[in-house]
Amino acid sequence: MNTEKIKVLILDDEKDFTEELAEFLELSGHQVVQANAVADGLAILYKSQIDLLILDIRLPGANGLDILQKVKSDLPMLEVIIVSGHGDMDTVIKAMRMGAFDYLRKPFRHLDIQIAIERTRKYLLLQRRLVIAEERNSLISKALEAKINRKFIGISPQIIAINEQANLAAQYPDTNVLITGESGTGKENIARIIHYSGKRRDHFFCAVNSSSITDSLLESEFFGHKKGSFTGAIADKKGFFEISDEGTLFLDEIADMPLNLQAKLLRSIEEKVFTRVGDTTPYRSDFRIISATNYDLDQMVGEKRFRLDLLHRLNTLHIHIPPLRERTEDIVPLLNQFVEEFSARMGKTIPEIPNEVIETLKSYHFPGNVKELRNITERAIIFCKNDRLSIDDFILKSGHSHAFTAATEPIPVFSGEADQIREKLKSCNYNQTETANALGITRDALIRKMKKYNISVSRTER
Repeated sequence: MNTEKIKVLILDDEKDFTEELAEFLELSGHQVVQANAVADGLAILYKSQIDLLILDIRLPGANGLDILQKVKSDLPMLEVIIVSGHGDMDTVIKAMRMGAFDYLRKPFRHLDIQIAIERTRKYLLLQRRLVIAEERNSLISKALEAKINRKFIGISPQIIAINEQANLAAQYPDTNVLITGESGTGKENIARIIHYSGKRRDHFFCAVNSSSITDSLLESEFFGHKKGSFTGAIADKKGFFEISDEGTLFLDEIADMPLNLQAKLLRSIEEKVFTRVGDTTPYRSDFRIISATNYDLDQMVGEKRFRLDLLHRLNTLHIHIPPLRERTEDIVPLLNQFVEEFSARMGKTIPEIPNEVIETLKSYHFPGNVKELRNITERAIIFCKNDRLSIDDFILKSGHSHAFTAATEPIPVFSGEADQIREKLKSCNYNQTETANALGITRDALIRKMKKYNISVSRTER
């Protein structure tokens, strides 16, 4: 819809009426489409971007109120003006309660419909401005937000550039993408934006945490298996490659994948062919790989912990998400979004956020990045006792208020991770929950990393 004119559909069984009204509206500068049968009118509504429906209340074989109810349910942004030569007050009341914007009784003057359309146009423009205002800090559309079931908020040059890179990657549905960044920066968000903005959006987005699958089931999970191929294989099973056919296979924490599986994964990515465990029949699948990691894969290649050929295959397009502490402009819009979200969810009034809180948050290092900001905001809304947030509302599980200015140095993700985990375990008296919080990761992720680096919490180590 442009800012001045609207697109109108006239649905009425009287052809003379629709032609006369269409001519008048077109002379007024509006785009007009006519339909004299219900099926034709509905087809136009669902295929075209119509702003206003002028609907006769009585149509052959149909009740205009039933049509009104259907279109307002399916197309809530569509406005409807009801017209009829047989209206009564009960019908008018029903129509308005069901969402009609206005009601005109035939015969009416051109001036009457002009005034009604002008009121409708102004309302539509206000609605459009409201949508724009709601999306001003969101880098993706409402429709895309609904598909990925999350928002993507930011105003910093870095995050805007990342959104542009994701949109570019979406235009090349066969190209593999590697997304890097610290834990909690939103790597899966980017992967979903790429998938649901591209040609593969109508097919499956299969998200796999590479570190959460046990070594004994890795091949079965990725390639599938044939019934009876091993103990417990009671039926044929499709693997990740097969169910991702024509869609996207998102491999999170790709660095945690064992070397033996990396070699088999490489072959399947190159040839798009795989064989189920216990089977000899090759299967073909057209999948796209998007992978993510918080490790430096180049360093892991040098340490012989990741295959160079696989890295080259995964890294056709590379998107790196900087940590939140390097793009502090995004803290305020993210904080506002989380405050509104959790206030609404908890039935609380949206509290005021004083500058002191904002400046303190901006000085914090956020080892857990956006995920940590979301978590501490949720707790702050719970603890907030009035309509104004304070620094004391942002409490860690240790029970101390955030002494942000004295916060520990940010934890580099890509180097010396094993030593950092050992040091943090020691400083937290080997409490795994507190250590995970301090590192900005989940306790399960901490346990996996401890297992990976053979870190124990034995008495001798303590």
